[in-house]
Amino acid sequence: MNPRQKKYCNSLTEYSRYKTREVFVGDVPLGGNNPIRIQSMTTTDTMNTMSTVEQSIRMIDAGCEYVRITAPSINEAQNLLNIKNELRKRGYKTPLIADIHFTPNAAELAARIVEKVRVNPGNYADKKKFQNIEYTDLEYESELDRIRNKFSPLVKICKEYGTAMRIGTNHGSLSDRIMSRYGDTSLGMVESALEFLRICRELDYHNIVLSMKSSNTQVMIQAYRLLIHKMELEGMNYPLHLGVTEAGDGGDGRIKSSLGIGTLLEDGIGDTIRVSLTEEPEFEVPVAIALANRYKDRRNHAPIEPLAEPAKDPFAYIRRDTFEVAGIGGVAVPKVFADYSDQGIFDHNKLKDVGYNYNADTDKWNMSDLACDLIYLAGNILPFDPPNSLKAVYDFDTWKTLKDRTAGFPFYKTIEQFKDAEAKSFILNFIEINARSVFNGTLSLVQNDETVVFILTTENLHGMAEQRRIFFELMALNIKNPVIIKRSYKETLPELIQLYTATDFGGLLIDGFGDGVWLAGTDKSFINSTIFGILQAARTRISKTEYIACPSCGRTLFDLVEVTNNIRNRTSHLKGVKIAIMGCIVNGPGEMADADFGYVGSGPGKITLYKGKDIVRRNVNSEDAVEELIEIIRENGSWIQPL
Repeated sequence: MNPRQKKYCNSLTEYSRYKTREVFVGDVPLGGNNPIRIQSMTTTDTMNTMSTVEQSIRMIDAGCEYVRITAPSINEAQNLLNIKNELRKRGYKTPLIADIHFTPNAAELAARIVEKVRVNPGNYADKKKFQNIEYTDLEYESELDRIRNKFSPLVKICKEYGTAMRIGTNHGSLSDRIMSRYGDTSLGMVESALEFLRICRELDYHNIVLSMKSSNTQVMIQAYRLLIHKMELEGMNYPLHLGVTEAGDGGDGRIKSSLGIGTLLEDGIGDTIRVSLTEEPEFEVPVAIALANRYKDRRNHAPIEPLAEPAKDPFAYIRRDTFEVAGIGGVAVPKVFADYSDQGIFDHNKLKDVGYNYNADTDKWNMSDLACDLIYLAGNILPFDPPNSLKAVYDFDTWKTLKDRTAGFPFYKTIEQFKDAEAKSFILNFIEINARSVFNGTLSLVQNDETVVFILTTENLHGMAEQRRIFFELMALNIKNPVIIKRSYKETLPELIQLYTATDFGGLLIDGFGDGVWLAGTDKSFINSTIFGILQAARTRISKTEYIACPSCGRTLFDLVEVTNNIRNRTSHLKGVKIAIMGCIVNGPGEMADADFGYVGSGPGKITLYKGKDIVRRNVNSEDAVEELIEIIRENGSWIQPL
């Protein structure tokens, strides 16, 4: 693969926004030189005009620049006019977006009323029944003619009325036709959108935004990168809407959204963003704003060594090849550091925050699923024996004073300190490296020493890109020592730390970089849970139950927040089990294919339960559905009794 074949952004080392064409959504344009636009989606019944208007106003007041409203049928599409008129009467001119899935007639009506319509190629003119169909090239072209005939009327209406359109591919709703030809892949997602986009271009309609959404952050990031690459090959540069579907709620939802959206923003990709949380939509907006604001002055970062060609394929997950050192690197899951360098007085209870509980009566440790693997003590000496699974790490000058040097491992602040040291561990040595030490030639003094693990640090404003550049260099030099990614931040607000670390650690982990993570800070419990959340969102280390929970909208057939909390309360101890909770059928079966079990609204008061993508029980009464779900988990052998 040459550099052009790998290109998906302006630069991997110098921050700049990827330039897309300008698209007008009412009077609020996006793309081009415009700022990153913020949007969200109502959760009310679209037929309830006042409720939708009131919620829209809360979203707008929170900073929402576009308001999206579902229109599952022609009745809801018609009522968009009443909603729009009421908002205008109250002085709100924010552009409205109609969200359409299965109903072309609703889309065609909505396009005459609102400023933008969103269509999903997977179910607008296609179907999904999980059928594998063998197409000849002629048969496939015939299918495209059918789609062209069904989709063209909407394009012509949008062109006539000046209405914008988002062609929004969802990983969970790829059609049988696309799946049969391209498989369940990021390429399939991209081609699904490009088929519709090419029809628009044939009709000389260009007021288009594109999206590639998935609940799997790896798939989502790869699909957006591949979409840009494919557009460039065809001479296109349409703006991009970023989002992670079914991210969930609380800290996990914010981490997962930040990992997917933030990783792309780091490379200057994205013109409008929506953070999808299973919460009220006005709570999504501040998260999106915080993510976008981080890049307002990013161009002022310190220079990073230029890169002629990346050392890996950006369109696929490939973990960097390393050898194992004392359980770090190789095929081992990424390890978690806890930083206790700021602790002067130490006792057993201080390790509770990082997953270790000490029982004085039995003199034994109990560890949780979120127990860290290494503890950095700097110049403090641990006054008791640590748990067997926890490695103590000391600054070299402290480590060399230990009576038993096998009770801990040394940390050298520079390569030179390690080379000149009179003592080294014969098992495991940590050495801090940064851009300076990697590019000044000193790395050659220790490369491939099979006792050395590198601690990679950065002080660059564009830190993720700088650390990624160092990983590229290690690969180019065939250096296979494991690497722990270390970051610290000047910000003190936990909500910002959560978003920034999810982006900076996650953006590296998602590309297969990093054999461990280390975040410095004072709130040990928060930091520890955040790191494990990032590893889970990047799908590199599973430590808890994963919930693929969609945000609510007007299609939702039950209280998503209440049901999600109920299911979480009953199943949060099922480590590694993935449970999808979907308000309606739109993306349910597709996203369920990535989950072990699924809970989907199928009608008023009715739930359909899935195992993988297969329906197990239909039309279960909602009051019985959680118990039925747990019974299915039991039948599958995935249930364990909570402690």
